[in-house]
Amino acid sequence: MEVPLPRFSVIVPAYQVQAYLPECLESVLGQDWTDLELIAVDDGSPDGCGEIIREAARRDGRVRPVHLPANTGLGPARNAGIARARGDYLLFLDGDDTLTPGALSAVAARLAATGDPDVLVHDYARTTWSGTAARNQYAHLLARRGPEVFRLADRPELLRLLMVVWNKAYRRDFVRRQGLTFPPGYYEDTPWTFPALATAESIAVLDRVCVHYRQRRRGSILRTTGRGHFDVFDQYDRVFAFLDARPELARWRPLMARRMTDHLTAVYTAPGRLPRDARAEFFRRAAAHCRRYRCDGPAGDAPRRLGVRVRHGLVRLGWHRAFRLLAGAQRLRRATARQGGRLLRQGRQAALGLHYRVQRRLPVRPDHAVFAAHWHREYAADPAAIEAKLRELRPGMRTAWVAAPGYGDTVPPGVRRLRPGTAAYWTALARSKYLVNNVDFDPRLVKRPGQVLVQTHRGTPLKHMGLDLQERPAAARDTDFARLLRGVDRWDYSLSANRHATLTWERVYPAGYTTLEYGRPRTDRFQHATAQDVLRIRAELGIPPDATALLYAPTHRDYRRSRRPALDPRRLLRELGPGFVVLMRPHFATLAGPPYAADVPQEPPGDGVIDVSGHPCVEDLCLASDALITDYSSLMCDYVNLDRPVVLLADDWEAYRAARGIYVDLFRHPPGPVARSEDELIEIFASPAWRGPRSAALRATFRSLFCPYDDGHAAERVVRRVFLGDEGAPPTVPLDERRPAPPPERARRLAVPHPAPGPTTAHASHVAMEIPDRLETDRT
Repeated sequence: MEVPLPRFSVIVPAYQVQAYLPECLESVLGQDWTDLELIAVDDGSPDGCGEIIREAARRDGRVRPVHLPANTGLGPARNAGIARARGDYLLFLDGDDTLTPGALSAVAARLAATGDPDVLVHDYARTTWSGTAARNQYAHLLARRGPEVFRLADRPELLRLLMVVWNKAYRRDFVRRQGLTFPPGYYEDTPWTFPALATAESIAVLDRVCVHYRQRRRGSILRTTGRGHFDVFDQYDRVFAFLDARPELARWRPLMARRMTDHLTAVYTAPGRLPRDARAEFFRRAAAHCRRYRCDGPAGDAPRRLGVRVRHGLVRLGWHRAFRLLAGAQRLRRATARQGGRLLRQGRQAALGLHYRVQRRLPVRPDHAVFAAHWHREYAADPAAIEAKLRELRPGMRTAWVAAPGYGDTVPPGVRRLRPGTAAYWTALARSKYLVNNVDFDPRLVKRPGQVLVQTHRGTPLKHMGLDLQERPAAARDTDFARLLRGVDRWDYSLSANRHATLTWERVYPAGYTTLEYGRPRTDRFQHATAQDVLRIRAELGIPPDATALLYAPTHRDYRRSRRPALDPRRLLRELGPGFVVLMRPHFATLAGPPYAADVPQEPPGDGVIDVSGHPCVEDLCLASDALITDYSSLMCDYVNLDRPVVLLADDWEAYRAARGIYVDLFRHPPGPVARSEDELIEIFASPAWRGPRSAALRATFRSLFCPYDDGHAAERVVRRVFLGDEGAPPTVPLDERRPAPPPERARRLAVPHPAPGPTTAHASHVAMEIPDRLETDRT
């Protein structure tokens, strides 16, 4: 019987990488795309690589081991793998690198969408021993623009990418037809990569990190000192021989000559590669190569920057001493610029400090208010809801929102935008009467007599917060608790959504503020949204009209460096079948900082996965969805106001509870079904139980505990109490005292509850409410 050929052949050469090879192999075999063969080549390695490969082959029939009798080098080892490959496409992975989760599914989807091109170029991220990851600096070149499939002549800028073999997938019959093979020696990728791109009739790109490129402290070729780096000259001889043999590719000679000069100078200047006594010889050979292959084509292809042109000219002339002087001068210039930049920043900070002190001597402006959220991110959360209500109830109030660069476009018209750290920012902090935030303001803030600071917090505390983190070093990290308490002492009001939150905040943030147990202002939107609002938001997000939208919004993991989500959305959608979409919403702390793009696998659009990580309004995402999948995020306490299903994925409950600490036992009092694994989650959604009566009963109990005052008037209560002196503030009426609303007759996904108004008796700012005995709290 004929054995079906796999879609992918993943070729992994291994030599002295026994410490990393198991992780490498598992990153391939653990892919959700299983139609593959893994050709693991033991390149005569003297360590345990051979046995690791044998054991992998015993455990998984997709592993095809190859054991070479002696070490041949990376290029010939890859050739041995190619000779045994049967897949439609070839992918290469070094034995100390890894595929990211879902990489092969993303590659397969992109190949299918672009008609199986000759070459697919994807992205990678550099990872270090410290756990940090940084995406390729030229990742923007992989953005989709123009035709989906093209030739190199249409996008020659792709040659600026690292000339490596493992950031591409190659159609095997294309490789065979072009006779592509790897040469021996160092820098063997160069004479493969350019010919492959230059001769490909069809190229496509995938803007996704598929490979984690490990930057080893020791042992890698690029960190090895020796004459092996002279192999780079032979590799470029092969590239130009290839060009000479194909006259139709002559247009690429000027560009390749420049790339060669850049590469040779990079090898020469890289510390630790060349032996000291070989540097002059290397430079002479580099000069000879640059003169030999220099081309003055019609485009000239001369470097645009003056410094690069001078450097290239010195190499061609063979002026070794002048080149070294220039390199030294450039290093000195960079060091001087860094020092000058530090002095400039210090001077600017001193000037801003003086400006702030002067502004603090001027009168406080009673009609000015400053708002911020999530460390100067987008216009969002409780502060945004309060700001909007303030403009509605007190039109003469002048409000401002602090937004870091990149978030200014989220601020609505009529609200002044403040950039943190500017003179205008410090003026506003010094002279505005009202300051509202859901985190701390700048620790350099000096609260003046007459100023009012409102702390809204970031949701109901399910995990340990404040002083309770003193016993949780994984979560506390380098928190300065004395400084934290100095910030708390500035609070005038602390906003609370329920009795549990009140008791927790007053214990973990002890100070003399007044608690406003008024509900969550951000949930007001849930009570006032209409079916038309929901339809509009779903259309804007690209959710099909008849699809069931699952919002996946996990919380941050303090105890883990990895930021990969626990849920594979594509597997979930495959198991559930058509009719579902998943909205991917990582926690904002997970998104913070450049490593996110490298460490969290990006889901390409289509196939039912919608990336909403950059959406400015999580409330809109809640309204657009039909159910929430989360873990320990306080978003569940807001979402239950919509009376839509909530399913928890608590796959690391014990670890999270030990590292961060949990106040509420979510197994005793969940808002819906709880899964301990991805398989259990799929089983829950495969049955009707996730939206059945038992789920509704759990949700109703949870809502009564944590959402007693979310009636659509929380922001108004805050504004009237803080900004208007309690003039006609709507009462805070517990949920169980309200008149029950009639069952909604609208469609399931458009049902937005509108609780009936309660009694008109006014409540004090600190409302007492019994916590039922059935609510278990955990402070261990």
